[in-house]
Amino acid sequence: MKPDQPYKRKAAIKLLSMEVSYYQGITTTTPVVNVATTDLNFRLNARSSFQVKLPYQWVTKGNLGETQGLADISLCYTRYLAHWGSFDISASAGAKIPTNRSDKTSDRFPGEPLPMYYQTSLGTYDFITGLSMLNRQWLFATGIQIPVINRNRNTFDWNDFPEYPDPAYLETYGQTNSLQRGIDVMLRVERNFRFARFNFSAGLLPIYRLTNDRRVNEAGVEIKPVGAQGLALSGILTAGYNFNVKSGVRVLWGHKIVQRDVNPDGLSRNRVTSVTYIHRF
Repeated sequence: MKPDQPYKRKAAIKLLSMEVSYYQGITTTTPVVNVATTDLNFRLNARSSFQVKLPYQWVTKGNLGETQGLADISLCYTRYLAHWGSFDISASAGAKIPTNRSDKTSDRFPGEPLPMYYQTSLGTYDFITGLSMLNRQWLFATGIQIPVINRNRNTFDWNDFPEYPDPAYLETYGQTNSLQRGIDVMLRVERNFRFARFNFSAGLLPIYRLTNDRRVNEAGVEIKPVGAQGLALSGILTAGYNFNVKSGVRVLWGHKIVQRDVNPDGLSRNRVTSVTYIHRF
């Protein structure tokens, strides 16, 4: 379901590829999210593949502090189902596994819990599944992400930083005491332009939060934050160059078109860029 996928009708059995990428996300407030990811793709047989993503994340330029650490690990199994017209149809199922409980604290205000924008993990176990249709020109994909073990240990509250001089800045972050994220569904539509060595793509990525987030307020009552449900829409452009049949590079740029009013989980970005090196064995 990822963007700019290679299209090959006769992929070699047990094909192994590795992608190493650097990602930078500009958030809706001050933190800048940086992620270095190793993405291993194993071809199990002619119809099946398995993907492992190992990201390391560091958050900089945040007014409340900086953090770093191993981010959530992603596992995904993909099975080729059928060929329909010019399209290959595949199904995927996988999981996102937390590496911590989203309970990192500030290095500038010792002991104070940081908002989710600063956390290196969502702190939840998520199940992900979806379908994709791919040919040389087009990619259509849809998927759903369901938090299964869903209450992390983040306790950020606007009153946690009494020494901070700007209360209005603190309120740019969603309060997240015992946060439970909602269910997301996505639809990726992408047009590809492929040449001998160069390739380009342009697409839209709408993500709709079906169910509202939930958190516990100061009185100990579970509530649903207003504005945390609904549509987030991004436009995505990629450009790639193949040095040879075994290696290449890809640059991605994404820009937020529509965003939800409230994003307590810290996943919203105004702009993202990434650079990826691809090696095929």
